[in-house]
Amino acid sequence: QVQLVESGGGLVQAGDSLRLSCAASGRTFSLYDMGWFRQAPGKEREFVASIRWSGGTTFYADSVKGRFTISRDNAKNIVYLQMNSLKFEDTAVYWCAASGTGGAIYEYKYWGQGTQVTVSS
Repeated sequence: QVQLVESGGGLVQAGDSLRLSCAASGRTFSLYDMGWFRQAPGKEREFVASIRWSGGTTFYADSVKGRFTISRDNAKNIVYLQMNSLKFEDTAVYWCAASGTGGAIYEYKYWGQGTQVTVSS
């Protein structure tokens, strides 16, 4: 089992920055691809960013490219999401998740509890 705990969310104004952290427990954390997802009220959960187990390959949703950066520190069992130039549209609950098989959303087997990010305009 992989346990994930997100932190770093909060209330900010448009243009501000936040860094979300996801602390993981588990013997094989370094072997999992990690992703960030978000869900706004009334909408489906959507992909935000992901990073391969090696840290050498990252993917981003078009809506956050150039503004968000995903990274991981396997030695510390932490994955980060640096969010810059935040927009009102970024308001959502953010989850980190772990996948041991692939990048499709249904392949992310382990999920954190979520952290709220609210951006005021």
